[in-house]
Amino acid sequence: MYTDIYTASLPPELLAMAETPVMQRLLRVGMHCGCEYTAYPIYRDAVAPYSRYTHSLGTAAIVWHFTHDLKQSVAGLLHDIATPAFAHVVDFLNGDHMRQESTESRTRMMIASSLELMALLDKSGLTLDDVDDYHRYPIADNDSPRLSADRLEYTLGNTHLVFHCPKAELKRIFDDIFVGKNEENVDELCFAHAEIADIFTQLSLRQSEWFVSDEDRFSMQALADLLREAQQRSVLTVDDLYLDEPHVIALLRSDPVLAARWQDYRRITGTQSGAEKPEGTYAVKVAAKKRSIDPLVQTSDGLRRFTTVNADYAAKLAAFRADDFDRWVWAKYE
Repeated sequence: MYTDIYTASLPPELLAMAETPVMQRLLRVGMHCGCEYTAYPIYRDAVAPYSRYTHSLGTAAIVWHFTHDLKQSVAGLLHDIATPAFAHVVDFLNGDHMRQESTESRTRMMIASSLELMALLDKSGLTLDDVDDYHRYPIADNDSPRLSADRLEYTLGNTHLVFHCPKAELKRIFDDIFVGKNEENVDELCFAHAEIADIFTQLSLRQSEWFVSDEDRFSMQALADLLREAQQRSVLTVDDLYLDEPHVIALLRSDPVLAARWQDYRRITGTQSGAEKPEGTYAVKVAAKKRSIDPLVQTSDGLRRFTTVNADYAAKLAAFRADDFDRWVWAKYE
């Protein structure tokens, strides 16, 4: 697994927490918000599935590598513990497509409700307050476009599993990173060399573009609308969404109307777009949260944001941020 580039070993206390049922659930929740169930070629050609569990354990490993602090590392491990089936699709369902934070509200409750996890925390000398919000720890998480363990992990994970970047290249990127002080004198992950920062930012931008592409936004809104209809038909509840994806899919398939719509969703191979909404066709016009990274890089003048030393990346990032998503999008099938 690519995640072994992050650290040679992890604390046994942390590994025990990863084995609890509440964390193992994340093996059955994907990183791609239901889009991986479509027929998009990018997912059909993926190296392997990418689960929230893999991402969570990877985030913890990165935090441990740079801090060797159990409290911060466990907070990194648990940061996605409340992720529902299809992840940020539920944010779309909640009307939170721009911030995509509505699903984080159950984090503390999910941790506290796990007797196994709470016992392990207590045995490790940790409290619920220590680990229920990884935003407290800047190596684990910080404000975009800064680089954190969370952003680094999903960038490298997607780079390898979806975009086929060799593991050796991931290691080259990871080995160039160190902890420095940012503009506010707060710890942040930084690059030692502009050459490596350039490789990383190009990979990051490619992902940023894909994850707000017409295909991605359309699929997430379409699946959110399908889940809304399932709730209206009393086929599933909000609590069902916090089990796992096989469970939710089984519920959708149990209803003939929803089963047909689910199969249509599975057949989507791409999208079309236009200024006008096509007659008699399901189409959406929806914006989405733009994720981007502008890391610090070591220069002869000290640490600087990469956009200030690389005009090409600055221009590409500005163009990415300028898209207003003001178009109708609808499905294309084989």
